[in-house]
Amino acid sequence: MLPNDHSNALLLGRVQTADGPSVVTLRDGRVLDITSRATPTMRDLMERDDLVDHVRGAQGTDIGSIDDIAAASTEAPKAPHFLPPADLQAIKAAGVTFAESMVERVIEEQAAGNPDRAQAIRTRVQGVIGDSLAGIVPGSDKAMQVKDVLQKEGLWSQYLEVGIGPDAEVFTKCQPMASVGWGASVGLHPMSSWNNPEPEVVLAVDSHGRIRGATLGNDVNLRDVEGRSALLLGKAKDNNASCAIGPFIRLFDEHYTADDMRRAELTLDVTGKDGFVLEGRSSMSKISRDPDEIVAQTIGRHHQYPDGFLLFLGTLFAPVQDRDAPGQGFTHKPGDLVTISEDRLGSLRNTVQLSTTCPEWTFGAGALMRNLAARGMLA
Repeated sequence: MLPNDHSNALLLGRVQTADGPSVVTLRDGRVLDITSRATPTMRDLMERDDLVDHVRGAQGTDIGSIDDIAAASTEAPKAPHFLPPADLQAIKAAGVTFAESMVERVIEEQAAGNPDRAQAIRTRVQGVIGDSLAGIVPGSDKAMQVKDVLQKEGLWSQYLEVGIGPDAEVFTKCQPMASVGWGASVGLHPMSSWNNPEPEVVLAVDSHGRIRGATLGNDVNLRDVEGRSALLLGKAKDNNASCAIGPFIRLFDEHYTADDMRRAELTLDVTGKDGFVLEGRSSMSKISRDPDEIVAQTIGRHHQYPDGFLLFLGTLFAPVQDRDAPGQGFTHKPGDLVTISEDRLGSLRNTVQLSTTCPEWTFGAGALMRNLAARGMLA
């Protein structure tokens, strides 16, 4: 679950201890609790101007080895176990940021969420579009020319509008503290029969709009629900346990920079109990909008986030490999093991279940504040 160069990586996470949620860092394979009255939450840490120096200098309390805590981080976790590396921050996501996945969103819409129709529409759409979207700059003159061609072909879509138009799609993935971390189950709404994982880089951004680091995320998506109507995006994206983040936020420093994040190469492995294996990739070098631009469209004078936010950057991955019947593509089944990996960010691993069978989310911001107050952590 660690980066390949973990000896040089400055990592921040959260662990559920016997006392409550704690902010942790990792040193020599040991997990250190660095929660304090000055920084009782991940949100407070991310706001510090001296973030890197503070984490490096924090003394902390050794609460166990990373292997022992990972072993306890299951669907029926035991303390200490890993939590997602975010607490009070808003959880936001950018959609349709890669050309290839943009085409799949158009196909979902044209198919009205019906996987049986997807392959025929995919063939037609790709015949018209081809690779004309590769390398296109959203909002540019070329993008507007492509828009004109697609409109004349009757293939214009709201997904193409946010994909190649001037305005990014940024939506709320889930409520603060509603995501799950490494080892936990991720949830699918039981109404869905066509769905998939979305492996993404996730930025940690403070209230001033500064990008402080990056982690991995699974933006679980219900293709049939969103395909019926983009207005069902909330139902397709935000359900119990449908957002996984982790395992750690890797802070930007002299060993890992924003440019390293822009070169991230994500891999995806889905292994089912039925023996089915799906592999995929998502290359940040192919993103249509620069991460700085997406952050600037998310936060500014037009919209503030006093507790900061985590921002999913979208994915290149769009599964078309058939699982059950020819032409129906991929969909999850309960018990699927999903692993999202990146050399410099580590690996995020979760097991797929229905949202109705995943543990209910009951510990929100109010519960966190009461817990920290009882521990004497609030100044």
